[in-house]
Amino acid sequence: MCGICGVLSGTEVPDPALIRRMLGALTHRGPDGSGYYRDERVALGHTRLAIVDTVGGTQPMSSRSCRSPAADEQVWVTFNGEIYNHVELAAQLRSRGHVFDTRSDTEVIVHAWEEWGPGCFERFNGQWALAIWDRRTGSLILSRDPFGVRPLFYTRAGGQLLFASEAKALYASPAVPRELDPAGLDQVLTLWSAVAPRTVFRDIAQVPPGSYLSFRDGVETERRFWAPTFPSAGAEELTDLEANAESLRTALTAATRLRFERSDVPVAGYLSGGIDSAVTAATIAADRAVRSSSAPLHTFSLRFAEAEFDEGGFQALMAERLGTVHHDVVVGERDIAEVFPQVVRHAESPLLRTAPAPMFLLSRLVREAGFKVVVTGEGADEVLGGYDIFREAKIRDLWLRDPAAAEDAVKQLYPWMHRSPNQTPAFARRFFSRNLAADDLAMSHRPRWDSTAVLTSMLRPEVRSLGGAAEGVVAAMPAAAASWDPVARAQWLEMTTLLPGYILASQGDRMLMGNSVEGRFPFLDPHVAELAGRIPAEHKIRGMDEKHLLKRAFADLVPDQILRRPKQPYRAPDAAAFFAGGTPDWVFDVTSGAALEAAGVFRPELVQRLLEKAGRTGGRGLGNTDNMRLVAVLSTQLLHSELLTGPVAGPTTPPEPLTVFDTILEHRTLEPTGRTPAQP
Repeated sequence: MCGICGVLSGTEVPDPALIRRMLGALTHRGPDGSGYYRDERVALGHTRLAIVDTVGGTQPMSSRSCRSPAADEQVWVTFNGEIYNHVELAAQLRSRGHVFDTRSDTEVIVHAWEEWGPGCFERFNGQWALAIWDRRTGSLILSRDPFGVRPLFYTRAGGQLLFASEAKALYASPAVPRELDPAGLDQVLTLWSAVAPRTVFRDIAQVPPGSYLSFRDGVETERRFWAPTFPSAGAEELTDLEANAESLRTALTAATRLRFERSDVPVAGYLSGGIDSAVTAATIAADRAVRSSSAPLHTFSLRFAEAEFDEGGFQALMAERLGTVHHDVVVGERDIAEVFPQVVRHAESPLLRTAPAPMFLLSRLVREAGFKVVVTGEGADEVLGGYDIFREAKIRDLWLRDPAAAEDAVKQLYPWMHRSPNQTPAFARRFFSRNLAADDLAMSHRPRWDSTAVLTSMLRPEVRSLGGAAEGVVAAMPAAAASWDPVARAQWLEMTTLLPGYILASQGDRMLMGNSVEGRFPFLDPHVAELAGRIPAEHKIRGMDEKHLLKRAFADLVPDQILRRPKQPYRAPDAAAFFAGGTPDWVFDVTSGAALEAAGVFRPELVQRLLEKAGRTGGRGLGNTDNMRLVAVLSTQLLHSELLTGPVAGPTTPPEPLTVFDTILEHRTLEPTGRTPAQP
């Protein structure tokens, strides 16, 4: 895991001072070292978190980057992520005559590009954001993994194309405007996140997941090499429930083992108290027992001081069963308030919930315990039908055909919710019968989007977009979606919006890499995801039992108390975090009249009413909408003050040692000592 950045210049030789400033803004993503390559057209930068081939994996890298400059050094790469099947790919490439200087997955990317061109991306099993500079064709390639685990932003400014793992690195160039984008804000305040290629920053785009962009002679070309897809409802070929459970177990076991084993540093696991992380941790514990491994598995859990949110009992149960060396951190409301400015700075997006903040504190615990890599259960809900929104999709579809049966099915939902719609049948009827249309491909998501879009009423008239965030996503759905099961449509929407833009970004990569920790996600292995896509929805959600197939596949490894417990969504205190135990000074600073005027986003009178309401109640008892409103206001104002006002904070110099491959200066040095890169 690392941070990457670079510049493609149309006329001038890239400025090394700019690339160094960009590297300085990405120090947290790669504190173990840095480097850059520069020629007449391009500069590629890299900050390194050393995990695979910790000695030989220095970047940027070419196929001969460890040797003296040679004429065949025509393809260079800077890479953030992991290619888990790099060992197998290297063997294939050696059989085709390629010679390797390192054991790193980075070098595999270079040779794979030379051998297969853009077809290499379909062969990668991993998570990545990368840039390839092909001097042979004068092409710069930017690519991102299928689910968008790793971020990659780009912009054009001052006659140059700039790219980086995070937007803050792009702001190292004074030519990049530092403003929010109203359309991006509209997406966040409707869909929970901006949807690629859009971002919340004016003139800054992001590479869409499962895509690569090619820049050559001023022409930009985009190609998609992967997208979620599903069979037509009733036409699924994998219809044997037991066979599907066995196939899922085989695929997920292999994916989990791959993510634990392909590392030259120790790997730990998260235990959330739910089934997803229990499965991955139990799989590794069982595998180590079979191999009589003496290395203990370390697991990490997030606990809450407030009992309403805490799952500590289930976490302890699983850790004891597996015999892991277990660590946990207890987070209170005050902890969330104190760390929230850092969280927003790393997230680089307005937030509607405080949930990323405890995840940031959890990754800090991982790093303090001496680990750089952790395996987590993210992605299971999206690919295997774990969210309430998928069960709601089944009920909405049923309501169109049999309202009485649908009303009965509603009683099986929300066992975790204190104020469940089950307790007010009239409300449930209104909620589930609203916006029903058989030909609406987004019927599952309309209630959520409508509820969240209310937040845009807080915006100033000049900032409010014309709307259309939801319709833009629906318009992008493939034509085949009309034949999919309603659950499959809902899965596609989640995989396109919430998963890459929030779960894997604001709550995932950004909170992990803020503490220099890499997250790995077995449920997003392409073999697991593609298998799950071919399985009938009824196997994923059997009746109203979410993730039924996963439970069936791993029933022998997970205790019944966890296997059969009602799903409890991950939540954290929202408004109460900022008002129940005293309000931190920064809240008043970012919501002052001057701060609101400077940002120019929210209507001051509405913000004032909201703050007064939260102050009177201590932040407790606020409804769902007011909680989201408050967090949205605070996070957006923080985003403005942290990233868009004044100097870009953070180190001004790259992490040391700094490896330089500079064809303009005709030298390669390893600063600050001046040693040349080691020979293989």
